[in-house]
Amino acid sequence: MGVEIKIEHLTKSFGKQLIWNDVTLTMPAGEICVMLGPSGTGKSVMLKTLIGLLKPDRGSVIIEGTDIANCSEKDLYEIRKLFGVLFQDGAMFGSMNLFDNVAFPLREHTKKSESEIKRIVLEKMDLVGLIGAEYKLPGEISGGMRKRAGLARALVLDPEILLIDEPDSGLDPVRTSFINQLFVDLNAQINATFMIVTHDIHSVRVVPDQIGLLYHKHLAMFGPREMLLSSDEPVVRQFLNAQTVGPIGMSEEKDATELEAEKDMDLPPLPPIPLQLETSNGIPRKSQRPPGEWCRLNGVTPPPGSFRADSILSASAAKSSD
Repeated sequence: MGVEIKIEHLTKSFGKQLIWNDVTLTMPAGEICVMLGPSGTGKSVMLKTLIGLLKPDRGSVIIEGTDIANCSEKDLYEIRKLFGVLFQDGAMFGSMNLFDNVAFPLREHTKKSESEIKRIVLEKMDLVGLIGAEYKLPGEISGGMRKRAGLARALVLDPEILLIDEPDSGLDPVRTSFINQLFVDLNAQINATFMIVTHDIHSVRVVPDQIGLLYHKHLAMFGPREMLLSSDEPVVRQFLNAQTVGPIGMSEEKDATELEAEKDMDLPPLPPIPLQLETSNGIPRKSQRPPGEWCRLNGVTPPPGSFRADSILSASAAKSSD
């Protein structure tokens, strides 16, 4: 079962360059969380801080009662055993075949026998659809297969927290859809807490339980998927709906002249909120909420056409007619 991650007043800078300031959020145990933001807003820095590779200037990251931002190296080593990490490119050792790459954490951090290691490795490779490719080298397979091999390696120690950095990077839309389905199915099976950093808006609209947005050196918003997808907060609305009207420009922020020119423009309507991606077997995940529940409980009227099977197509049609 996943564990809760509680971040309080987290601040990080490199020299005089502030990355983000006073970030506070709670990632519920066992839920899929996504962190978004324009390029350069410190999303990958956030992942490295969560696992203790970078120390924040101020604030705390509390996991199972331990503040990993301020704990001893011994305590940090123990807490890290809860984590699995999928890096952007899979981070495979080029001279090792996929079996040995996936087996590496078991050989490095456990005293399991080779027969037990083989059983675990093949189980995890089967989980990500790589049975039959065990003895291929990373250079002999596609980018999507390397990511799945990296995911299998991240799973071999049965993590309770899975950090995933840009899983769609370098993948075509079809492979991105497959890996999204894989994340949802994995979350249902292992109940780990997922934190995914991505730029893929379609993935963000259908996969997570919680969404966060980093912008202009702070956390603009973090909360349930429906809260952000129905939000009129300018930067949240602009980013999640891939719109040009709003405070984000080609650089992180638009200048005053650009904003002045937009002040009388009508914003396009919010697209329908799509149904959340289901597991392959159709059995709801423990953290999955009924469609529209957050909106109903909070008195929010969702955009027309929300929570229907054709909501994505409706949104595309509305965009093309504008």
